[in-house]
Amino acid sequence: MDFRPDIVISESFQFLLVAACFLQSLLYKVMPIRLQRWLPWAAGAGVVVSFLCLGHRGSMFHGTYQVDQLSQFFKVAVAAGFFFASLNATRQATLPQDKRHDYFMFMALSAWGLMIMSSAVELITIYLALELSSYSLYAILPLRSKDRQAAEAGIKYILFGAVATALALYGFSYILATQHTSFLGTLSIHTWSWADSPLAVVGLTLFMGGMLYKLALFPFHFWALDVYQGASNETAAFVATLPKLGAAVVLIRLGALLTPDLEITHFLAVLAAVSMTWGNLGALVQKDVKRILGYSTVAHAGYLMVGLVPGTAQGLAAAGFYALVYVVMNLTCFWVLSRVAADGRNLSLDDLNGLHKRAPALALTLAVGAFALVGLPPTGGFMGKLFLFTAAWGHGYDWLVIIAALNAAVSIYYYLGLVRHAYTQDEPPRPPAPQPEPRFSAIWGVVLALILLALGIVPGPVFNLALQAGQSLLP
Repeated sequence: MDFRPDIVISESFQFLLVAACFLQSLLYKVMPIRLQRWLPWAAGAGVVVSFLCLGHRGSMFHGTYQVDQLSQFFKVAVAAGFFFASLNATRQATLPQDKRHDYFMFMALSAWGLMIMSSAVELITIYLALELSSYSLYAILPLRSKDRQAAEAGIKYILFGAVATALALYGFSYILATQHTSFLGTLSIHTWSWADSPLAVVGLTLFMGGMLYKLALFPFHFWALDVYQGASNETAAFVATLPKLGAAVVLIRLGALLTPDLEITHFLAVLAAVSMTWGNLGALVQKDVKRILGYSTVAHAGYLMVGLVPGTAQGLAAAGFYALVYVVMNLTCFWVLSRVAADGRNLSLDDLNGLHKRAPALALTLAVGAFALVGLPPTGGFMGKLFLFTAAWGHGYDWLVIIAALNAAVSIYYYLGLVRHAYTQDEPPRPPAPQPEPRFSAIWGVVLALILLALGIVPGPVFNLALQAGQSLLP
């Protein structure tokens, strides 16, 4: 291990957070501290620590764990996402009181696994980090006041996750058998063309399938719709956002191995086109808001892949920037859903009717989130799509950029449908659930909306960090 005290201390912070969660969960009957109250602020401290460590470089555990620009960029994103997701979950009406300590402990474990995944540069280490983050989600998905849909969502996530894990491990065996190494740094000097090493191409494709499952890219997306709908609103907010960061950082590292002329790159481009088309068309006919966001996830997974196929530093940076923006966009929309459905029920579009009268700040927050998902200026969604399309144009994938632009136009209908119901429709058919803390809801919703606007108006500092990370991955 390359011993660097500053790196060891900063990386150990997340371990200490999880260890504290474990200890408090085990001893909560003896020491009844309200974990759900202080955990978001501990996560907020993690954002500060991760931000201060952006310039760190080094490696640990014989080169399997690397601290670099890319890992630190995504750790800041994971820590920030975890802060808002845990803050959102503290007001969860459908979570049984005796399960709250375990719930937040598993949330912290999942976030910790994603941070390990950000620094993992060896395939087995990536797999172990993926399983750590995934198994934690298996435990919290069914926790929704004995709801049968939640139990179904948990079972489906486990079963599909097991298949994705089997594919990833099967692919790993092919990579190890043909390339004789599992370290990404060594794999980067090997060839990945079908003519030279067909088994290696098959292996890398299967291993990436495990990441594409977390990203919900077609055809690995079937779990997302039922899981989002069955899980509680707050749990769905976590599942729909943070795991995507883990998948994105691994795909960016693997994408650095590829060039635009390879067969596997063409295959990923086709999947991206199908995914964004399938997701947008499927969302057009939905009435359940979480199913709309589920199909939206499938579409945005396709948009993210647009940045990976060019094989350039700008493309990798655009993918990293868009992954961050995607998390903020979805957390913004789920924040509004969780506050409007204070009783924990699933919302239909009609439940948003008249929201601008009942909760003007939440209606404005929802509008900003929907505009960002469409990709309208001056939001971060617009700049994210602009960076993606610019990176792919002129590198042999102009057709993919055109399909992505057309899909963005299609998505206007159902995203702005959320805003239309909130601002132009009459009151909902049934009385809305009471909102116990409107000030809490409004303040943090506005904060999320302001972050989205800041990423759209002044994207340079964040994108430059992502660009430096992308440049460090390529020779």
